[in-house]
Amino acid sequence: MIAFSVVTPAADAQAARPALLPDGFILTGIEGKLTGSDSNDVWLFELGSDIADDDIVLKAQTSLKLLPSATLEKLVTDANERSANSYMLWGRITKYKGKNFIFPSYFSPLIAPPTPTIPSQKEPAETIPSDVNNQKPAVNDPNDLLTIPQEVLEKLKAARSTTPASMQRPRDNKAIQNQKMRPSTEEISSINTKLYTQNIDSVFIDRTALLLRLNEDQLLFLLDALGRNMPEASLQLLPCEMLELTEQRQSAVPEPVRFKIAGIMTKYKGQSYLLLQKATRIYSHGNFGR
Repeated sequence: MIAFSVVTPAADAQAARPALLPDGFILTGIEGKLTGSDSNDVWLFELGSDIADDDIVLKAQTSLKLLPSATLEKLVTDANERSANSYMLWGRITKYKGKNFIFPSYFSPLIAPPTPTIPSQKEPAETIPSDVNNQKPAVNDPNDLLTIPQEVLEKLKAARSTTPASMQRPRDNKAIQNQKMRPSTEEISSINTKLYTQNIDSVFIDRTALLLRLNEDQLLFLLDALGRNMPEASLQLLPCEMLELTEQRQSAVPEPVRFKIAGIMTKYKGQSYLLLQKATRIYSHGNFGR
């Protein structure tokens, strides 16, 4: 009797689903490389080591998209000025529709030291004083014997056995070439304390807004004055789990929904962006129409 194993489409989708870190996961000084495309201004960060959270692991060399922010703008400027791409990065992970992203908060360049110069391994020829015992050595006559004082011999022996540290051959030249200058443990701890006790970007709290879709990939909140004579303003929304939940609430009803929102507001190349942290639906009971 032949046994058949049945794999349902749902099981296939579950198996193919990539491992994702939870939204809000904090990055504290992960090493990696900045990569990007000049054509569409999309920047990626290639992880230099694994990132783990419980049973979820993002492997080294995984590339995650960097979200627009004031920190990203400074990071790109620094990379262009120094023609380098190795960094330590601080920030937070966001999750949106089956993908992880990085909202960067701080970076520190990783600078490779200059390649050490390896001296020649030929030992220098011994210098023999020409006036030892008031005799001039006959260098052309190999039969002549030259007597060297014991004190001079000891000095020459000591000079050969003691090599200055600057002239010593490195044991692992490849490891030295790959070594990078990175912040110390104390500096990293100080950076972590400053980052998560202070707000680098501005905090956006309790504003009423309507969720609008400009195109398939672009959503924004249109700030609502609720009848007051105030100019309308809009914020482009960065992909995160809270945005995905807000989209689901809006799609459940046909009419536009007002939300009271809060999050982290940042700027990238003059455009305002919002990393949404909270969105509470407001029921107007027909008092305001749009």
